Amino acid sequence: MYALVDCNNFYVSCERVFNPKLADRPVVVLSNNDGCIVARSNEVKALGINMGGPYFKVRDVLKRHNVAVLSSNYTLYGDMSSRVMTTLGQFAPQVEVYSIDEAFLDLSGFERLYKNLTDWGKAVRSTVMQWTGIPVSVGIAPTKTLAKVANRIAKRCKDCGGVAELLDERAQTTALAQTDVADIWGIGRRYARMLRANGIRTGAELRDAGLTWIRRRMTVVGMRTVLELRGRACITLELAPPPRKGIVRSRSFGSRVETLADLEEAVTFHISRAVEKLRSQRSVAGVLRVFLTTGMFNKNEPRYANITTIILPAATDDTPTLIHHAICGLRKIFRPGYRYKSAGVMLDEFTRRGEVQLNLFDPVDREKSRALMNVLDRINRNMGSDMLRYASQGTKHRWQMTQANRSPRYTTQWDELVKVRC
Repeated sequence: MYALVDCNNFYVSCERVFNPKLADRPVVVLSNNDGCIVARSNEVKALGINMGGPYFKVRDVLKRHNVAVLSSNYTLYGDMSSRVMTTLGQFAPQVEVYSIDEAFLDLSGFERLYKNLTDWGKAVRSTVMQWTGIPVSVGIAPTKTLAKVANRIAKRCKDCGGVAELLDERAQTTALAQTDVADIWGIGRRYARMLRANGIRTGAELRDAGLTWIRRRMTVVGMRTVLELRGRACITLELAPPPRKGIVRSRSFGSRVETLADLEEAVTFHISRAVEKLRSQRSVAGVLRVFLTTGMFNKNEPRYANITTIILPAATDDTPTLIHHAICGLRKIFRPGYRYKSAGVMLDEFTRRGEVQLNLFDPVDREKSRALMNVLDRINRNMGSDMLRYASQGTKHRWQMTQANRSPRYTTQWDELVKVRC
């Protein structure tokens, strides 16, 4: 038995927790550089504003309806997500954090503890709301795929109180018959088109399709989805996410960058963050790629993009070493006279730390490097990101992305805490 707990309009809900004036007002949250809409309140959805649409195209509509427009505040959202997930840990022994606003909970054996799992779901909702201020919906079912369907019902059903369960075959059949096949977890656009072309339009029709045909057309992954829709659990919880096979770090600049010095600052910043993630999974990288690009859609400006691949002398997770190679790579592909829109780095060819075959004449003191990186990570983890940073990262950051309407980072920055006047 599984439960899927999903935060409602998560980014918008995070903003409303700390700004009660937004409670009854339509709200949108924009992507990096305030480019596209990435979160909408229910009021905005009712206006027909599409997710992912460019902000400039709907600016006048939003203004006409007095919609609050906010820049993305990922520091706040990440911290609030951590608080929600910690709270969910009080309700089940095993929790899979599926995304920033979703988690699967293993309810094995809960049938004997709770006569009514709906009451358990309502207890989860009220506790998360009380402890974090974030509204959630809860879907309960025998499999993860059916729990996704149940959660979708919980969000849309006004009489469900935010909790829906699909425990018997009759309820599952009714729900699946009303669910478009494209809305089934794991069915992408390509598979949805193929299924519709073969007369399969709803979740119920997909559930009843022949397994041999499904496996031939959708591989074993599609067969597992069908079995899950039939109530047979085939997808278990992933309690420890697999280590990344590659790490990419890049951002579009808030304004065009023309100088090598500004690009070096941006690349240093990106490589520092990427290597932090690398060390967190106890891996070392053998290949580094550096890339940069101008705006590719502006016909009035010269366009240029390039990437360089650096095979490292030895796989490493040492930030100074990787900064050195990244800057050398950047200087190789930099061309003056262009207005650059973005730059970034990619780490690849990972090996587990301790499994690297070192050169007999390796010039790097690995033990000293590891001790220094441990101190750097510990200080930045405990006292805030970038508390310690490399000088080549700079201080002015003219290349930082635009966040004209970002709310304060209420939970992680001392100087941005909520002020209460008595």
